[in-house]
Amino acid sequence: MNPSSSHFPPGLVAGAATADITPLQPVFLFGYPHVARESTGVHDPLECSAFYLCDGAGRALLLAHDLIFVPRALAVDARQRISRATGLKPDEILLSGTHTHSGPVTVDQVANAADPHVPKTDAGYLAWLCERIVETACRAVNGAVPAELGQAVAQAPEKGGNRHDPAGPSDPEVPVLLARSRETGAPIGCMVVHAMHPTVLHEDSTLISGDFPHFTREYLRANVLPRGCPVVYHNGASGDQSPRHIIRANTFSEAQRLGASLGRAIAGAMAAMSFTTRVRIAARRSWIELEPRDFPTVAAAEDALRRARERHQLLERTGASGPTVRTAECDVFGAEETVELARAAIDGRLEVAIRARTPAEIQAIAIGAWTFVGWPGEFFVAYALALRAQAPGTFVITLANGELQGYIVTPEAAANRCYEAGNAVFAPANGRRFVDATLALIATESPETSLLHASVPIPPL
Repeated sequence: MNPSSSHFPPGLVAGAATADITPLQPVFLFGYPHVARESTGVHDPLECSAFYLCDGAGRALLLAHDLIFVPRALAVDARQRISRATGLKPDEILLSGTHTHSGPVTVDQVANAADPHVPKTDAGYLAWLCERIVETACRAVNGAVPAELGQAVAQAPEKGGNRHDPAGPSDPEVPVLLARSRETGAPIGCMVVHAMHPTVLHEDSTLISGDFPHFTREYLRANVLPRGCPVVYHNGASGDQSPRHIIRANTFSEAQRLGASLGRAIAGAMAAMSFTTRVRIAARRSWIELEPRDFPTVAAAEDALRRARERHQLLERTGASGPTVRTAECDVFGAEETVELARAAIDGRLEVAIRARTPAEIQAIAIGAWTFVGWPGEFFVAYALALRAQAPGTFVITLANGELQGYIVTPEAAANRCYEAGNAVFAPANGRRFVDATLALIATESPETSLLHASVPIPPL
């Protein structure tokens, strides 16, 4: 079905849908090293949520998933199947992961290959997941109705989200889209982007959960949206953003407090929205070759690991603050992962992983005055801020349409040998190259030629 067909009145149509993607069996909960963390139950179901818009010509379908990563191969398969079923181009379809650390393994990462607790990805779950994604996407598209759209920017209520320095760079802007029925005024669905690691819950939690984004969705559904209304929650550039310095404990009650706080901010933005039926939708994408990181010798990496462990132990002995000790512990994890990556660079495993992820996709979806940019992998917030400074109204969605086996960090983070730099496969210089390539992609010659509906072929995996 094509919701832009003539049986609708002129103007915007919108649809949304949600589905449960919780594994049907107990699973290893992926996100923290060295812990045999098998799920003992489900605190809240993991969700796949879809948000669809069509202006009569341009279309966009954005999906978010309570998963730590959406594998690139899965994204390619799902987008092609959705395209065949709905007529949307792959350019017009974005799939992201919220990055919950209380869900299943979805990608085999080279950096933690030596961790005896981490199992291989369950191919059966990924196949079932793809079916659910396609079905949810089709329901959103086929259920679209004449709509009006509101756009507003909420301010993230919690300050100090940079996990290395509470006074460091962070992104308080939370773009909010809300579609509602033109006929009844009832909400159809909403979409938000927030730059924060969903890591309130730590390795001692053994329940499947979407972490604080789940509670944000539940707050909105309990207070401003109908029960069960799709809330598509994307993760922004949160590579160095976490709740480490702004939470009181790693508990579900604290995840609820943080999620509800964000929900109230979003609800406040919704209350101030004005709505329109005339919204321009356009999408396109491009590709960028990535530069691998320079890896040390195994001996040098092992020496750096020794020094990271000594520093962590010193901080523990001298009574440093909890967040400081945790940051040092994570630096140890990064140093361990560098050792494994250095070994993988010798035996060829790293080359295979790199070839599967470059060229990397950059996607741009214009919705009204805003542009949502999809970047794969985890990016430090400085790159999203630099992009928005040069292209106001541009919001980055990370972990989009794939992952990069780690982070894209800043040169300063690499020099400081922080955790994320130890985990990285690709060089810091790629961050600036993503910004420049994105600016080129969204550059406007005129309103008619910006973000043309041209399709770019997918390079082979």
